[in-house]
Amino acid sequence: MKTPKEKAEELIRKYYTWGINKEGQTLSWLEAKQCALITCNRTIDILKEIRDKEHSDNFWYLENAILEEIQVKQEIAKL
Repeated sequence: MKTPKEKAEELIRKYYTWGINKEGQTLSWLEAKQCALITCNRTIDILKEIRDKEHSDNFWYLENAILEEIQVKQEIAKL
C-alpha cells in the first residue's frame, strides 16, 4: 500500500508527464501540483457527499478515505 506522500508524488508526476507530453504545451511542476490539489479537493468533496447521503456500514470506509485524501493533499502542499 502506498503512503500519502507516494500517492501525492504519483499524482503530481501524472499531471506533469501529461503536460510535457502534450504537443505545443508545457506544464510546470507548480502547475502540476495545482492540478493535483484540485483533484484532491474534488475527491474529498465527492467522498463527503457520498458519506452524507450514505447511511450504511460504508460510513467508516468513507471517513477513512476522506482522511487519507486529506493526507495526500497535505503531502502535495509540502512538495
